[in-house]
Amino acid sequence: MERNLKNVLVISFGFLLLFTAYGGLQSLQSSLHSEEGLGVASLSVLYAALIFSSMFLPPILIKKLGCKWTIAGSMCCYIAFSLGNFYASWYTLIPTSVILGLGGAPLWSAKCTYLTIAGNSYAEKAGKNGKDIINQYFGVFFLIFQSSGIWGNLISSLIFSQASNKEEISEENLACCGAYDCMTDATNTTGSTEPSNSLIYTLLGIYTASGVLAVLLIAIFLDQIKPDQAETKKEILKTPSFWSTFLATFQHLKDKRQCLLIPLTMYSGFEQGFLSGDYTKTYVTCALGIHYVGYVMICFSAVNSLCSLLFGKISQFTGRKFLFALATVTNTACIIALLLWKPHPKQLAVFFVFPALWGLSDAIWQTQTNGLYGILFEKHKEAAFANYRLWESCGFVIAFGYSTKLQVYIKLYILLSVLVLSMVTYGVVEYLEAKSSPGTPTTTKKENVGPLTQETYM
Repeated sequence: MERNLKNVLVISFGFLLLFTAYGGLQSLQSSLHSEEGLGVASLSVLYAALIFSSMFLPPILIKKLGCKWTIAGSMCCYIAFSLGNFYASWYTLIPTSVILGLGGAPLWSAKCTYLTIAGNSYAEKAGKNGKDIINQYFGVFFLIFQSSGIWGNLISSLIFSQASNKEEISEENLACCGAYDCMTDATNTTGSTEPSNSLIYTLLGIYTASGVLAVLLIAIFLDQIKPDQAETKKEILKTPSFWSTFLATFQHLKDKRQCLLIPLTMYSGFEQGFLSGDYTKTYVTCALGIHYVGYVMICFSAVNSLCSLLFGKISQFTGRKFLFALATVTNTACIIALLLWKPHPKQLAVFFVFPALWGLSDAIWQTQTNGLYGILFEKHKEAAFANYRLWESCGFVIAFGYSTKLQVYIKLYILLSVLVLSMVTYGVVEYLEAKSSPGTPTTTKKENVGPLTQETYM
């Protein structure tokens, strides 16, 4: 096997093992650690740390440690989060969430850098176009990586399904589920009694072992960057100082189009935060039990992956405005339905319809917003995507931050308000673009957005 392809597969399966664990844990945080909102608070802290990490740490660590050991070291931060869940308290889960947040940005930046170097290296030897090889490598990576959402959630559901103490839910408890939840810890355990410690420890043991295997796979089988690749490495790592990056990020806000895209970018964090933090707890866990959370999130992950591939291909025919309109209508319909629906175990199929539709719209938000940034700010991509990561992470922080303070119906109204504001400001951006270049079609160009959608998987 060609060596560079072997390294791509090593990274891909390493990330698959790591995010099988993290993805499953993230989906369970609001249900597993509902006391005083510990679970969602940990996720809010995690994304706050990620904001800091993405601005300062990646270029420093990659230059000091190289891509291989930056990836391995950052993976250890994810293992720390798994270990913090064994004895979940404010003194264990919050610090390990900070550690994970700090390791998140260097992990993804090192991965993107490594695959880019590998692609350019092979292209130079084979006499091929570097961009084509890089696109192929990222395609292989995301093909393998995106299945992590399925395996991690499947493991959690299979393990929690082993519980022998499931109870029949009462109509009185069902009244506390859904949009008008009672805001008590009862919404966490009405569908079944809390899983036993032995099942929780079994799940955490599997997740931790999966993370350790990921680190060992990278440490043992991933090749370090060769000295003869130094020129490519120098070019890739030619990054400004973190102070200039920090200033460039905020100087980019002088562009009114960037300011107008802030609501849309933050909405991406809001809608993902609602699904993983609120829907899983107040609808699924409350009415069905925690063992159904994994199955529901598998539905979301599968539809999201398939639609990401589909919309990435058809956007060149439909244009981005049609896809944004489709996502808006789908999300609006879901929000209104969630406000009206009273979840009941007899309506099992409905619990899967919502994450499927959410996955469809999220696929559009991720692919088209990334593509929009790449097109509008082609000459200032670094500062533009730094803003993308900043404002999306802010959306996560806010969504998880108020998760335990507000009833679900209020959060749904906030989500709907941000969505409407996002579409208004997005419409202004399209108007400004059409006004500045009246003869230019607005069909989305085919973009390689794979390495830029990294925050989706945090």
